[in-house]
Amino acid sequence: MGILLPALRKAKERTRETICKTHLKNIGLGLLVYLQDNNYKTADSSGTNGFFWYDSSGNLRKTDDRDAYWGVAYIDYVKDTKVFGCPSFRNVAELIYDVEPKLIHESAFGLNEYITDRKTTDIRNHAEVIVCHGHTEPKMEQDERDMFHNNDTPGAMNLTDYREGGRRERFYRGIFRHNIRDSDPFRTGGRTSILWLDGHVSSLEETTGDNVPSRWYTAD
Repeated sequence: MGILLPALRKAKERTRETICKTHLKNIGLGLLVYLQDNNYKTADSSGTNGFFWYDSSGNLRKTDDRDAYWGVAYIDYVKDTKVFGCPSFRNVAELIYDVEPKLIHESAFGLNEYITDRKTTDIRNHAEVIVCHGHTEPKMEQDERDMFHNNDTPGAMNLTDYREGGRRERFYRGIFRHNIRDSDPFRTGGRTSILWLDGHVSSLEETTGDNVPSRWYTAD
């Protein structure tokens, strides 16, 4: 049993990671169709910065609603809100905002703010531009404070809001959440899944940012 149980846990996590990547792939397909229908310009979801899909009356929130999840802009093309969830990130005690933790079941990916309301035909290499990835934040907009790059400064630290001493340090372990191997609060030994603008999905091993150029976010 001592040999079997760890193997089963690893197999379950591989399955969860595969499902996560499939969800991101489906989001990517929906985004590509959205772009074709909207003159190849991404939605203006700059007003969204929350985890909610619906208001108290059950109506889909608008893209100028700060509490809305960014996925509301693309739901007509992705269709199912569950696709925005990650099975490796379901049992959380709290979110970065004081809201129901179960909202993360359908709001598990952080959007790259740099690509909102942007003409994608002006971007050269779509395969190297991040759309969204696993995160505990609904939208990344503060560079090395909440993104994977370290401001292109070798040896510096990324995700500074989430590192030890940061204002959101207790949420760090929800970011590199696949294949977690370490129990240290600020090291998981894991990885996250990324959706790129060309629609492909990949993994990124836990990093301090030296291997992540800022242009992956800014598309410069």
